[in-house]
Amino acid sequence: MTSDQPFDDDDPIVDPAAAAAGESPVEPSPHQRIVRALLKPGRGQISAAVLLVVLGVAGVTQVRLAGSDDEYAGMRQADLIQALNGLQAASRRNEQDIRDLETTRDALRDNNDKTATALEQARNEIGALGVLAGTLPATGPGVRITVTIPDSEISLNYLLDGIEELRDAGAEAMEINDQVRVVAQTSFENAEGGISVDGRVLTAPFTIDAIGDPDGLTTALRFPGGFVDDLALDDGKVSIKRSQKIEVTVLRKITKPRYAESTGGS
Repeated sequence: MTSDQPFDDDDPIVDPAAAAAGESPVEPSPHQRIVRALLKPGRGQISAAVLLVVLGVAGVTQVRLAGSDDEYAGMRQADLIQALNGLQAASRRNEQDIRDLETTRDALRDNNDKTATALEQARNEIGALGVLAGTLPATGPGVRITVTIPDSEISLNYLLDGIEELRDAGAEAMEINDQVRVVAQTSFENAEGGISVDGRVLTAPFTIDAIGDPDGLTTALRFPGGFVDDLALDDGKVSIKRSQKIEVTVLRKITKPRYAESTGGS
């Protein structure tokens, strides 16, 4: 049977044959003791080894720290002052670099803001030009004017006068009978049974949608001797309805100029 008791370096070496013959165990030699200690260390030896490792690491760390302190401790006062000045100069350079970077950042932000503002302004201008040119729909406050006459025919001059009075009063977008967009280049001609507007023949009753200040547009049409009074002479009737939402949705096709060329804004 085997024994569960720990093995002791000082225990004598027992030869099985000698033990069977009744001989006494042989005392181990010093070399045998060392070999047995290395092959089977005891708990005390392991604890001592761990303690030695910890002390060794602590000693190395302390030596390194002491060496770092000695690096400055061994310097002359003039050298220390020079080193301090160098550190201060490096700190000032770093602070200046930070300020330069912050200035660059602020400039980029300012440029981005200016670019965004310019883009927004360009979009607004394009939108405004599109409304005036009739290439974009428009909505806003204004008036709806309905013109009726007994014989269903209206004088071309009456209609032109009404359009001009609306323009002078600040109308920004107009369309007639939900069919033709009225812009600066719109043409008006007499036609059989009605009036030709940009080549499209329109007949009475005529409905004009105009976007602008409702009160200003109404006043312009009702001005003494103006559009309403002129039509009344031929027994015509004019109905003007103010609204906070007039929609002008008819679009005008873009035509390419035959002679004019862009100069690129120069």
